[in-house]
Amino acid sequence: MKFTAIDLETANSDMASICQIGMARFEDGQVVSEWSTLIDPEDDFDSMNVSIHGIEPHMVRGKPKLPDVVDTLREYLSQNVCVCHTHFDRVALHRGFQRYELAPIPICWLDSARVVRRTWKDLAWSGYGLANVCERIGYAFKHHDALEDAKAAGHVLLAAFKESQQGLEEWQKRVALPIDLERSSSIPVHRDGNPEGDLYGNVLVFTGALEMIRADAADLAAEAGCKVEPSVTKRTTILVVGSQDSWKLAGHEKSSKHRKAEQLATGGQRIRILSELDFRELGNLAH
Repeated sequence: MKFTAIDLETANSDMASICQIGMARFEDGQVVSEWSTLIDPEDDFDSMNVSIHGIEPHMVRGKPKLPDVVDTLREYLSQNVCVCHTHFDRVALHRGFQRYELAPIPICWLDSARVVRRTWKDLAWSGYGLANVCERIGYAFKHHDALEDAKAAGHVLLAAFKESQQGLEEWQKRVALPIDLERSSSIPVHRDGNPEGDLYGNVLVFTGALEMIRADAADLAAEAGCKVEPSVTKRTTILVVGSQDSWKLAGHEKSSKHRKAEQLATGGQRIRILSELDFRELGNLAH
């Protein structure tokens, strides 16, 4: 039972502004190696972010930039199960790699927050933040230090294994299913568009992992007027692209939905391909 837990801190609201990375490798329930470094984000620091993690601009002067630590990241993460608590770290790493035009690392991601919500049902819709869950399992740590948070996420996963009597492989499958299997359906997200919305008449499809909860993103799209469908077809006019799990791409650089949308666009179909950030701004403006 092997996995690597990761946590990142950012300098400002731009998720590409990584200023600290922490990673811990777990084997058979124990931390066998760990690594952490401050990162020069080559960006401004927001006082709100500094108040959370305590990292100030002078502390990253002379520290490595993200491209300088890619080899270490590949050593810990490549072809490995990578655990993070919520999608924040996954999206931040993806955006950081995009900023520097770095080749993506093949990673199989597992969100420990999704595991928590399916293990302790009273935490499912509130209280599944890392600090609260660690208090539940009795694990003490220094919150908002990247290495401390990474190790905490790993220990949360181990506690969930014990509580649920399910292991790593079982949880990789379970997190893809609804929280409450008896009350929910695994049918892909589908919405009809609000006829009063500014984007009414558009048909929108999502691909990849979003920072937003997928159902919330679908609600935003529908309120703006978009009909939300699960698959790219000749009706599709907007594709929203989240971060991609390299293992699921089967050797391709883009998802099958993304490739099909580009194929249809080449054939003359009018399809806009948007990042999640652009989609959220468009959706909010279209309300």
